Amino acid sequence: MLAKFDRYPLTFGPTPIEKLSRLAAHLGGGVEIYAKREDCNSGLAFGGNKLRKLEYIVPDAIKSGADTLVSIGGVQSNHTRMVAAVAAKIGFKCRLVQESWVPHEDAVYDRVGNILLSRIMGADVQLVDEGFDIGIRQSWTDALEDVKAKGGKPYPIPAGASVHKYGGLGYVGFAEEVRAQEKEQGFAFDYIVVCTVTGSTHAGMLVGFAADGRERKVIGIDASFTPAQTKAQVLEIAQRTAELVELGKPITADDVVLVEDYAYPAYGVPSAKTKDAIRLTAKLEGMITDPVYEGKSMQGLIDLVKKGYFPKGAKILYAHLGGAPALNGYAYAFRNG
Repeated sequence: MLAKFDRYPLTFGPTPIEKLSRLAAHLGGGVEIYAKREDCNSGLAFGGNKLRKLEYIVPDAIKSGADTLVSIGGVQSNHTRMVAAVAAKIGFKCRLVQESWVPHEDAVYDRVGNILLSRIMGADVQLVDEGFDIGIRQSWTDALEDVKAKGGKPYPIPAGASVHKYGGLGYVGFAEEVRAQEKEQGFAFDYIVVCTVTGSTHAGMLVGFAADGRERKVIGIDASFTPAQTKAQVLEIAQRTAELVELGKPITADDVVLVEDYAYPAYGVPSAKTKDAIRLTAKLEGMITDPVYEGKSMQGLIDLVKKGYFPKGAKILYAHLGGAPALNGYAYAFRNG
């Protein structure tokens, strides 16, 4: 589905699929749990899911004649870290707007983790005191104008690369990659579990797996705490992406499966159960998840398995999207492990 689109390789290649046998046994052994390790996908600044998206955006940025990537996220944004890394890799400047999306008061929150890495990679980082919203932000459009005013040529990359015209393509490719790995392994996954916030990772998967009728087997775990807005954005991105790749079948609102029970108490703030899920996965599998995204999707996966959401014998693929550097900003919460 992606052959006609330009791609700038930023990843190592297909990401590994790892069986989480100890976690599955701990949860009763009724299902099989696997993780696709998107957190191990590149040597660029610890990698993560945003690189799959950026591989299809970079060619457009280069062709545009731009010299500066301009993006936005929260203070501990994984996405802005990846934009900074890509800018360094392709020889662009980078301007990042980091808004106060998370009501988190750790003393070093704005000096460690993702934002520290972005600064080390040479990004021009601007802290803005504005709350969470997955939509287009005034601070971002102001940054674009400021780059122009200073003689630069900005290339706009929205939060999470999600509402970019090519933002969904990378995770269409994820589905195609999984299908190839399923052939090698001799079985297909019954469900794919993914964290959902700005929407293009979920949307791309939905379109990619729709090619073999599994669109409603992609189970999004909301971590935005604004699920209606998130679900609408997933649908919009999925429909646009389906048209781009000529899927040949409609994507409807019913195809967007979003579980809303685990995003509390707020975006980026881990609940006690999120922290429990992070600790459990680390202690059983040595797999590190973060308080903003993967901890919440892992909490959701664990709880859904316990509740019998998945039929006995189901093979579940957990998409590990990365994000571990953000843990540094939550050091006090995990001071005792």
